[in-house]
Amino acid sequence: MPATNSGYYDVIVLGTGPGGEGAAMKAAKSGRRVAVVERHGEVGGGCTHWATIPSKTLRRATQQLADLRNDPLREELAADLTMDFPKLLSAASGVISKQVKLRRSFYERNGVDILQGRARFIGPEEVEVTDPDGAVTRAHAPHFVIATGSRPYHPPDVDFGHRRVLDSDKVLQLDWTPRSITIYGAGVVGCEYASILRNLDIKVNLVNMRDKLLTFLDDEIIDALSYHLRDQGVLIRHGEEYARVEATADHIVLHLKSGKKLQTDALLWANGRTGNSDDIGLETLGVKVDSRGNIVVNENYQTTAPHVYAVGDVIGWPSLASSAYDQGRLAAAHMVEGSLPYPLRLVPTGIYTSPEISSVGKTERELTEAKVPYEVGHSLFRSLARAQIEGRAVGMLKLLFHRESLEILGVHCFGNQAAEIIHIGQAIMSQAGPANTLMYFINTTFNYPTMAEAYRVAALNGWNRLKGIPPRA
Repeated sequence: MPATNSGYYDVIVLGTGPGGEGAAMKAAKSGRRVAVVERHGEVGGGCTHWATIPSKTLRRATQQLADLRNDPLREELAADLTMDFPKLLSAASGVISKQVKLRRSFYERNGVDILQGRARFIGPEEVEVTDPDGAVTRAHAPHFVIATGSRPYHPPDVDFGHRRVLDSDKVLQLDWTPRSITIYGAGVVGCEYASILRNLDIKVNLVNMRDKLLTFLDDEIIDALSYHLRDQGVLIRHGEEYARVEATADHIVLHLKSGKKLQTDALLWANGRTGNSDDIGLETLGVKVDSRGNIVVNENYQTTAPHVYAVGDVIGWPSLASSAYDQGRLAAAHMVEGSLPYPLRLVPTGIYTSPEISSVGKTERELTEAKVPYEVGHSLFRSLARAQIEGRAVGMLKLLFHRESLEILGVHCFGNQAAEIIHIGQAIMSQAGPANTLMYFINTTFNYPTMAEAYRVAALNGWNRLKGIPPRA
């Protein structure tokens, strides 16, 4: 089928997830003519359709089910309540459709063309877009942003075509409810699904190749997560590696190098991701890609072809929807203005286990290794009136601050609303000079009862450790 010409643009963005959207909106609002290319049926990317939005909607549904069962006032109602996995997945469809409608309106209002199909570079300033019917169009631009995301890593010796072998995409299409499951990989995805599936009374094996969970977190948070996962009934196996996967018609056996055999109804492979950089013609441009398919970029998000930028999961860490959107905005700003308007710093983590986790800044381990004199302030949720009222007493807020300047160096939260609570600490840490000190939390009046009050409790707890140091106004 001969190719037709769809026109000339100032910027073409590949992908409409958070990174692509951020880049397209910034470029369009800067007066550039912009097109986005989306190979799936609707805009939103993996974040909207098969990752963040559906998995977090699923997590909320299973958490509500667990809360109902644990509430003594409603235990009779919960006793006869059953919920299968496909029914819970259906709850996500309404949220997804609302998000798609909203995101599409952004492009329409800002005059951004949406080209449906799969893009491939055929020259330094030209892409070929093949739509689902096979029709081919060509689009030209002097600048490009690649925001094609990533997909679950598939080792070649594991049969992902088997109905009982799942990855983080396939699990969201599951049309049956397993009684037991082995999750291989105890990163963020593995830990989140361990919580989700355990709340459905599914027996869970969580296999971790390392000796601790989520080693980028503060050690105290890691210990709390491990304790509560085990308390919920998750069997965690540290320091294990798979040897092979045996898939049969009615079960899966994961053979470990240690000699153990884990037999369950299903296997969820949650070990690593691959950047979606293949088959888009990057070799035409000489763009460098690493062994996991991640595109190599500089501090300005430029690839080895300077007119081509890359953002989001396709460049690897931190692989967060929040950071991807900012990366897209920053890349477009550099493209348009020649410089980055602000550095991407203090990016918070949000891990939607039960209870959830969030953190920003340094951990105790990092501060100790850097020989920074710091002190710790704690607030246990079980002491907060709001947490007691809501029956969510599990968790804590932890402040790390410099012993001399009182600068806030890190905030770590474990428990209900952790991913919301963290932003108060993030906002203060982003301030310059004396605005970022422990005294802000000590001298600020918080609504009562609230979860935000945890900051004042933790600050006073840390202050009490600094005996002999006079208060600072």
